Amino acid sequence: MSNLNNKVENVKDKVIGKTKETSGKASDNQEMEFKGRLQYQKGDLKEKIDKTEDKIEDNFNDTTNKK
Repeated sequence: MSNLNNKVENVKDKVIGKTKETSGKASDNQEMEFKGRLQYQKGDLKEKIDKTEDKIEDNFNDTTNKK
């Protein structure tokens, strides 16, 4: 269940980040634009980490099941 929660949080960070970035560009607010980019990248990075963890877990399970 926490894996699903992580996925939801990651998507939320990406969507909110992109929204802030776009709002910052539209209102010429560089700070908001920068914070939006950071939040988007945070969600993107966490998503990549979760995928990597899943792959490692799958490989580990495949390896242990072969023995």
